[in-house]
Amino acid sequence: MSAVVFYEKPGCRTNARQKALLERHGCELIVRNLLSEPWTAARLYQFLGHRPVAEWFNPAAPKIKSGDIDPHAQNRRSAMALLLREPLLIRRPLLDTEFGKTAGFDDVTLLGALGVYLEEADDKQACSRPGDSAGCPDPGAMP
Repeated sequence: MSAVVFYEKPGCRTNARQKALLERHGCELIVRNLLSEPWTAARLYQFLGHRPVAEWFNPAAPKIKSGDIDPHAQNRRSAMALLLREPLLIRRPLLDTEFGKTAGFDDVTLLGALGVYLEEADDKQACSRPGDSAGCPDPGAMP
């Protein structure tokens, strides 16, 4: 059984589906709140550094959807500053496993090492809230 530290946005239905899938495949989850974790640039970079900068961002985050923030206009330094200031912008979930770290639920190499194989039709990264790509309760509404 592989242990996975799963950094989520509490209440996110997509993250709930992703956790259930990992558990069905025998993973032991250690769930943490992505939004309240004390991130540093060096630590967060371990999850994001292998991706292009624009992919560091959660495309369903309100400031991304509204156009207030353009992920493609960011460099590593400006992107990291934004993510540290507003963790809601971080692509999620963050996964920390014995096989590596990643952001998002689309790293087929890491998921395969965990014994999780997604069907081509599976879209485990997309938002699951009908009609709203944010897919999650408003963070301001969380206790």
